[in-house]
Amino acid sequence: MILIVDDSPENIISLKKVLEKNGFEVDTALSGEEALRKILKKSYVLIILDVQMPGMDGFEVAEAITGYSKAKETAIIFLSAASANVNLITRSYSSGGLDYISKPVDMNILLLKVKTFYRIYEQSRALHEMQIELRKEIEFRKEAEQKKDEFISVASHELKTPMTTIKGYIQLLERSLDTNNMDVVKNRLHKVQNQVEKLNLLIADLLDISKIESGKLQFNKKYFSFDQLIDQIIEPMQQANPGVKIIKKNKINEDVYGDEMRLEQVIINFISNAIKYAPETAEIVINSEVRGNEIYFSVQDYGIGMTEEHRQKIFEKFYRIEETSSRFQGLGIGLYICQEIIDRHLGKLGVNSKLHEGSEFYFQIPLHPEKVEN
Repeated sequence: MILIVDDSPENIISLKKVLEKNGFEVDTALSGEEALRKILKKSYVLIILDVQMPGMDGFEVAEAITGYSKAKETAIIFLSAASANVNLITRSYSSGGLDYISKPVDMNILLLKVKTFYRIYEQSRALHEMQIELRKEIEFRKEAEQKKDEFISVASHELKTPMTTIKGYIQLLERSLDTNNMDVVKNRLHKVQNQVEKLNLLIADLLDISKIESGKLQFNKKYFSFDQLIDQIIEPMQQANPGVKIIKKNKINEDVYGDEMRLEQVIINFISNAIKYAPETAEIVINSEVRGNEIYFSVQDYGIGMTEEHRQKIFEKFYRIEETSSRFQGLGIGLYICQEIIDRHLGKLGVNSKLHEGSEFYFQIPLHPEKVEN
C-alpha cells in the first residue's frame, strides 16, 4: 500500500487517481500528524511525502518515522514545489528519503519510480524469505549432522558391548572345558548365544535403516493367521523372560493381509521394549482385536512411561530419551523402522503413555488393504 501525504486535497486526488488506475492500493493523509497516526497502525511499501506542510513538514515526518519498526522497510519519495537546490536535496536524503521529485509532478516519471520501488520491495521481501528458509535449512543440516554423529557413537558402543561380552565368555568357556564341568559350559554357551542374538538384532536394524534410506526395504505380503503369529512370538519370549508374565487378551479369528515377517518384527520390538523399559513390572498385557475393518494390536506395560514431549518424538529416527539412555541400550532406530513397516501396511502406529505409569504401544492395519488402496 502507498501513503500519499499532502496538505492539498487537489494534489492528493490527482495522485491517488493515477496510482489506483495503475493497480496500486492507496491511502492518504492531509497532514504530518495524521500520517504518523496511520503509520503507527498500518504498514506501507511507499510513502509519497510533501515537503512543505503546515505544522510538521515532510522532513520532520520522515525523521520521526525512522525509528518505527513498521516503517523501517518503507521507501519515501519527497515532493516539493520549491526549486531543487543542493541543501534541499541533501536534507531529503539525510531525513530518510530515497528519492526526490519536484512539482508539478510528471506522472510518467512518478509511476516509473513507484514501480521501481515496488519491484525492489518485492525482491527484498523474496530475498528475506529466502534467507529465513536458508537459515532453517542450515539449522536442519547441523541438527542432522549432529544426530548422525551421535548415532555413529551410540552404534559403535552398542556393537562393541556384546562383542566384548562374547569374547569374555569364550575365554571363560576355554577354562570350563579344562575342568570338564558341562553345566558351567552349557550356562556360558547360553549366555554367548544371547549376546550373539543381541548382536544379530542390532545388525538387522542397521541393515533395515539402510534399506529404508535407499527405498529398498522389501515386503512380501499375503494372508496369514495373525493369532497364530502372536502365539509363536509369545512362547519363546515368555521362556526367555520368566520373571515377567505375558498376558494375552482376545483372539483374532480372521486372516490378515500383510508381510508376516515384518509385522512379527514390529510385535517383537513392542514386547521387547515393554520388558526392557519396565524392569520392575510383573506383567505386560498384549491385546489384539478386530475394530471395524481394522486389526488393532497393542502392548501395555506398567514401567517408567514417558512425558508428552518424548511421546511426540519417540518414533523419530535416532531419537533416544536422554534420561534413560545410560540405563537402557539401543540405537534409537527400532521404533522408526516399526513406523516405516506400519506405514507400508497403510496403517497407523502410536503410543499412549504417562510418566511413571507405563506405556501402551499400538498399531492399526486394515484387514483388507486392497479396498483401502482402491
